[in-house]
Amino acid sequence: MSVRFIKAAVIYFLIGTILGLVMGSTQAFEYTSVHAHINLVGWASLAIIGLIYKAYPELGDAKLARIQFWLHNVGLPMLIVSMVIFTTDSHEVGIPFAVLGGLLIIVSVILMTVNVFKRLRS
Repeated sequence: MSVRFIKAAVIYFLIGTILGLVMGSTQAFEYTSVHAHINLVGWASLAIIGLIYKAYPELGDAKLARIQFWLHNVGLPMLIVSMVIFTTDSHEVGIPFAVLGGLLIIVSVILMTVNVFKRLRS
């Protein structure tokens, strides 16, 4: 699973970097929260998770890691879409995406926490 997490992280890094360049060149700074979440919850978090799972393969081999991967990578795009929708002041449309996407990411993080405390031994 470590490779999947790292590859997904690199995709978010590419998207976040391109978005940052577009934002800067067009002065479209209303997408700052989108840019930040892509880079932090996508690139940085997934890269760190991938490296942890590479260092401790028993964690990455667990079923929890596979479920975590999919929850995170379904939830984050939903959260990103909600933030883009929020820039159009369509909060009633964006809120369900934000709630569901955020919940999927939180459950993903909880699964990783359970995985680490259940399997990682000193």
